[in-house]
Amino acid sequence: MTKGASASALARSVRHGDLSALECVTQALEALATPASGAAVTDRLEDSARQQATQLDTCRERGETLGPLAGVPFAVKENICTLDGRSACGSRSLAGHRSPFEATAVDRLRRAGAIMVAKTCCDEFGMGSSGEHCAWGPTTNPWDPERVPGGSSSGSAIVVARGAVPLALGSDTGGSARQPAAFCGLVGVKPNYGRVSRWGLVAFASSLDTIAPMTRTVSDAALALRVMAGHDPHDESSSSRPVPDFESSLGKGVSGLRVGLIREFRGHDSLHPAIAVAVDRAARDLEAAGAELREISLPVASYGLPIYYLLSSAEASSNLSRYDGVRYGVRSQGGDDLLGMYEKTRGESLGPEVKRRIMLGTYALSAGYYDEYYGRALRARAVLRSQVERQHRELDLLLCPTTPQPAFRLGEKTREPLEMYEGDLFTVLASLTGQPALTIPAPERVGGLPLGVQLIARPFDEMTLFRAARTLEQAGFRSGSLEPESGQNS
Repeated sequence: MTKGASASALARSVRHGDLSALECVTQALEALATPASGAAVTDRLEDSARQQATQLDTCRERGETLGPLAGVPFAVKENICTLDGRSACGSRSLAGHRSPFEATAVDRLRRAGAIMVAKTCCDEFGMGSSGEHCAWGPTTNPWDPERVPGGSSSGSAIVVARGAVPLALGSDTGGSARQPAAFCGLVGVKPNYGRVSRWGLVAFASSLDTIAPMTRTVSDAALALRVMAGHDPHDESSSSRPVPDFESSLGKGVSGLRVGLIREFRGHDSLHPAIAVAVDRAARDLEAAGAELREISLPVASYGLPIYYLLSSAEASSNLSRYDGVRYGVRSQGGDDLLGMYEKTRGESLGPEVKRRIMLGTYALSAGYYDEYYGRALRARAVLRSQVERQHRELDLLLCPTTPQPAFRLGEKTREPLEMYEGDLFTVLASLTGQPALTIPAPERVGGLPLGVQLIARPFDEMTLFRAARTLEQAGFRSGSLEPESGQNS
């Protein structure tokens, strides 16, 4: 059986001929068709996946060299463009949209032998922290169907947590991969900004958006990132830095690394006691493995949320102006004139959370308020970056919670957007600075719900990030081998 197996183990079995790619894909498609996983999936790509698997098996029989992800089934969030399946971003404005091109990250996974088996649901245009803001309906946590799975990469988190696929792509703008990974008991990586091409990722906030792998093990995350990373001529923001062999760092341990614990996060009023315990356990495990711990202060980090929501909403206002029924998107019928058509189209096709952020961003960019809000947020972001850079002169890693609370109940925060936004309290730091960050599931649980601990590394130092995460994994942090009971519905 392939369910629950790691990507690296599956690829090894396919390359050695112990398992066929078609067997891997067939079992993944069957798992994705169950009610438990079905709500997370918007398109099950049965025909194309079987065809690609058959072709790969034929290549192996001919003795051809197969890639590092040979035969590995993977899923892709709906706001990432693919030639197979729809790329509707969880929005009525793009209902049924099929992309004429494919994201570079997806293309590189395919070239490495991975086989896309599904597109997954997400909060509309990546705007949401719960998985409740998708036009096709809400999703639920695989560990407790009365709880949210996190957002916006909710569907990708669910299918990996269920064991249907070992790898899925999400996107992370302010925590959209790390938060659902923490809520669902997974490893979620936000690469350094520019490490992975954004070509084919539908823009929400262009200075923050990243494509992010979600897996059950640290080694699978390292493998996926190595395959996807690297400069792309389609994306001028992609880095030309050489891509290291991330997997080679996994056995190096943390001896001599200096790890900072952020005082403002450790003592935050909204932090659940069990998550504080999980962070302390991670600190002890790293120290026991040879790392040096220091408590540090990042005063501006307390203002991360307003900085993030002003900047990201302003960029969303600009990026989403194109969905007007003329340039992009479904056009509504009616309206007395051109303006009326625009109003009717955007009013009917965009959801309430997207509208809220567009209005916030438009206000922040408006004449008379631009410098007061958007300009001030830009300056505060620069100060935050400066503070973090200063700390990293003496520190290799920062250790902090991923989320303030475990997964909350469905509907609990939909009427209180500020409470919903607080879920990004600890993830926006790395988004604003552009640094790589990773969440790993902790041994602690609350009512059976997973909890996450977050590591943040120096710019472009994913190698150290994976070293520390692997050390925690070996020290007893869950590797993702546990799965929700099959009877629980998602």
